[in-house]
Amino acid sequence: MQNAEQRTDTVKKMQYLSKPGMSRFAALCLSAFLLTGGCSGTATDVPPPEDAELLPGGATTTSILPFPALDKMADNLPAELKADFYAGRALAEQPWVKAPTITTARDGLGPVYNARACLACHIRGGKGRLPDDSNTPLFNVFLRLSIPADKGQSVDETLGVIPEPTYGDQLQTQSIALAHQLRRDTPDNIAAQGDVAPEAYVYIEWEKSTFTYPDGQQAELRQPSVDIRYPAYGALHPHTLMSLRNAPAIHGMGLLELIPQRDINALADPDDSNHDGISGRINQVWDAVQQKSVPGRFGLKANRPNMDMVVASAFANDIGISNPLFPQQPCTDNQPACARQINGNGEPGFELPAALMQLVTDFSRNLAVPERRDASDPQVHQGRTLFYQSGCQTCHQPSYTTGDSAEFPHLANQKIWPYSDLLLHDMGAGLADKRPDFLASGSEWRTPPLWGAGLLGRVNGSNSYLHDGRARSIEEAILWHGGEATAVRQNFIHLTKTERQALIKFVESL
Repeated sequence: MQNAEQRTDTVKKMQYLSKPGMSRFAALCLSAFLLTGGCSGTATDVPPPEDAELLPGGATTTSILPFPALDKMADNLPAELKADFYAGRALAEQPWVKAPTITTARDGLGPVYNARACLACHIRGGKGRLPDDSNTPLFNVFLRLSIPADKGQSVDETLGVIPEPTYGDQLQTQSIALAHQLRRDTPDNIAAQGDVAPEAYVYIEWEKSTFTYPDGQQAELRQPSVDIRYPAYGALHPHTLMSLRNAPAIHGMGLLELIPQRDINALADPDDSNHDGISGRINQVWDAVQQKSVPGRFGLKANRPNMDMVVASAFANDIGISNPLFPQQPCTDNQPACARQINGNGEPGFELPAALMQLVTDFSRNLAVPERRDASDPQVHQGRTLFYQSGCQTCHQPSYTTGDSAEFPHLANQKIWPYSDLLLHDMGAGLADKRPDFLASGSEWRTPPLWGAGLLGRVNGSNSYLHDGRARSIEEAILWHGGEATAVRQNFIHLTKTERQALIKFVESL
């Protein structure tokens, strides 16, 4: 906090910004330095546009016609793999049912769960939807739980957290109980009757505020406050850490998986050795396939290392389907009715055998990236320049070339434009969930890819940005940036209104 003398000095220095002859970017940098002590990007950092930018997924890139969706097949998927793609889609799209039933290929739902199918949350491949009111329970959004480690207590090596003792590391808001399916009773009453109940219902209270730009323009911001109602199995631990997570978009993940780890390592700067204020870190997470800790790159806190772990963990935690990598049912020791339920295990001892899980994983790997839009628009071109000059690219790394792959040669050696370094960054107190996850701190988040960001609303009506869906626009998302991104945020807010609109339109074109 500046004292009166310091504020007066700052004002005098800020007046210098209006002097003739100073470049727009120099003014931005001086402004950021005076306000935050840092400045990202330089006037010569703007590379010339490439034709390759029009195809952000390389040869996998697909058209948004006849309608925009983020669950379309990679454009270059070999003909011999298309049948498996559609089989994987069917497994991801069709709902699972309670065991036992006439089908053995799709039973074993729950007993507690969040959704019946993968694409029930990732609607048309896009993000989940958050209710605007405080009386609609969450569906596409889920709540992570854990407790802090006491002295001498170790975090679970495979989970990256210490689960909440009664409810585990994720709150399941659905169950197979008929009373819940018909919405005849609340979770606590269902549990009191001895049936398997949803763990609780989760609602959101929105806290709104107004941000005012230096030029007087205003923007409304909102942040969620979690309201847990009707807990079925008793009170949560008094020190429970909670993190609201919106279902992310799932396109292009097979390409991200093939980015060489050395390229991501080269971007990491945990000690900020170059003094640019950006100190991206690599999370170290559990890989159940290799049975060891490896670098993470997927998930909102980079807590999954590869697509096998992404899909297997989603089946186990979100749908309650056991599989080779996550063989346990989603019941804790304090949920006896849940543990008594009949499971849908087949001969291998899982509800989802390895062969079927592979179909869903490869379906997810082969989801296409949508083509760029409006790249020749002068306003988009101006926004591209401002994106670089403001320093956005320091975390939103524009491009990579994917590595070799004998198994997926159509995804290999592609020039791609995801606009992410896949690293953890401290985003400040405003976005902090205060919940560590493996090596990620309570204020660190993985840089989200920006490809397809401008299509989210058109895909399924969800303009819900950031980890918890609080931001309803690209503008709101930028205004929530803090921590390492403070200087970049300052650069953005000191642009003119027209320039801010141009930068936003560029991001929406990706």
